[in-house]
Amino acid sequence: METATRKTMTTPPKSPSYADIFTPKLISCFREGYTLQTLRADAIAGLTVAIVALPLSMAIAIASGVPPERGLFTAIVGGLLISALGGSRFQIGGPTAAFIVVVFNVVQRHGYDGLALATLMAGLLLVIIGALRLGTYIKYIPYPVVTGFTSGIAVSILASQFKDIMGLDVSLPGDFLPKMMLLVQHAGETVPAAVLVTVLALGIIIGTKRFRPHWPGFLIAVVVASAVTYLLDLHVATIASRFGGVPRTLPSPAMPAFDLNLVKELLPDAITIALLAGIESLLSAVVADGMTGRRHRSNCELVAQGVANCASVFFGGISATGAIARTATNIRSGGRTPVAGILHAVFLLLFMAVAAPLLGYIPLAALAAILVMVAWNISEIRHIRHILGRATMGDRFVLVSTFLLTVFVDLTVAIEFGVVAAAILFVHRMAEAVEVETHEHLIDEDEADILNRPDATTPGDVVVYTISGPFFFGAAQRLSSILDRIGDTPKRYILDMSTVPFVDATGGSALSSFFDTAHGRNAEVVIVGARDHVIRDIRHLTHESALQPHFMASREEALKL
Repeated sequence: METATRKTMTTPPKSPSYADIFTPKLISCFREGYTLQTLRADAIAGLTVAIVALPLSMAIAIASGVPPERGLFTAIVGGLLISALGGSRFQIGGPTAAFIVVVFNVVQRHGYDGLALATLMAGLLLVIIGALRLGTYIKYIPYPVVTGFTSGIAVSILASQFKDIMGLDVSLPGDFLPKMMLLVQHAGETVPAAVLVTVLALGIIIGTKRFRPHWPGFLIAVVVASAVTYLLDLHVATIASRFGGVPRTLPSPAMPAFDLNLVKELLPDAITIALLAGIESLLSAVVADGMTGRRHRSNCELVAQGVANCASVFFGGISATGAIARTATNIRSGGRTPVAGILHAVFLLLFMAVAAPLLGYIPLAALAAILVMVAWNISEIRHIRHILGRATMGDRFVLVSTFLLTVFVDLTVAIEFGVVAAAILFVHRMAEAVEVETHEHLIDEDEADILNRPDATTPGDVVVYTISGPFFFGAAQRLSSILDRIGDTPKRYILDMSTVPFVDATGGSALSSFFDTAHGRNAEVVIVGARDHVIRDIRHLTHESALQPHFMASREEALKL
């Protein structure tokens, strides 16, 4: 019995299989047992989230440059599949504000067909990333980059809402400065009723959030604003007057048109959509884990996001991802399993089937008020203050540059620049952390006498380098520069590499040059304290050098050579 117990205790934990990694949480929840009480809790949470998602999905679609029903199609189809196939128990999927800028720009350039193709490509990319288990690497996108482009998106969303806030009937360009210039030119055409409806809706949203946080503030604001607009016969644009109403059913599935030249042109946009979907979905899953103590499956979640995006455009939707606010609402409302997210999609479909004619009365100014609040919520003001006030100058530069590029240039360019700049700064910091300390007079006269050997080392015969940190391309030139500053050539160079975790190809090249120079000066090289894998790397990377070093365990052994 003792032997069996000991064997059990020493057996390493079994790694999860490929099937375990990609088993949806829905199946895991059913295996654990699904009761009527759990169904009741999930149904209440799903209804609550659907009430929040109904006006929000339409508002995001309109801001993205497409009709409102496409937002509903996305929340229904994408939301259902994200919950059914995903790696989180609580994730709620659908259209989110993070996509507004990139979706709007794609629609402006290529129409909805171009957006459908770009979203389909992004979905396939997400499936591949998840299937190859590369989801972990998405988490390595630096925090200042995420904060920078998120706050930039918030500014762009806010700017795009002034058209409906002011009640203007103009077509806005995608670029920020031309958009603002056009709004200023048409400021004299502002419709006071639209401004009043916006203020009314904003007041209701802010008031409910402050005094009745559990009430559906978005829905209440939309209902009250619609009633006021209808009863007072205000001349304000509505969903019906602008888009002709909302259909009662989902459209028949259709494959996006394929064009190879368009695929090449849309590839950067597809990559951006895939990155945004991956980042936001995993952030949302992490937030859900923090609120519940559960753990999500990152790669399973990415595969689900990819499938959901592909299916969304088959049914006329737009880009979808995990929605942090709706996921948090699901948890606070008592949702326990992915069934809550599935029911949220079912309730949205029922709302559309029953209330489609009433949705046409919603004033666009009220939806603009919703997006103003969304822009404020994602603006990351608190995080921006923290980074600007306490972070390094490099992090500040990455944040500000990513923000400005998002607003004034393009989201894709902003993410690319931010990631590259952050990577360069990281390499610089790593290089600064690597220390090459020189000890030119390690042995004095007394120590040489104590050794009592005919070839005892004398002062100046030994130079010791203590290298601390990874010996990689960012720090490789330090050794060469220090070598160049040495006057008299010693008999022996000792490199203490006991704290070097790895050596890369550039570091190996620098060592090769060092060995060749030492050989030309008739000096020997001893490397002490290096780990086994570091020794293997050095031998492999410097095998063509004129001189091969000795490897010893300690400085003391090297000094007694």
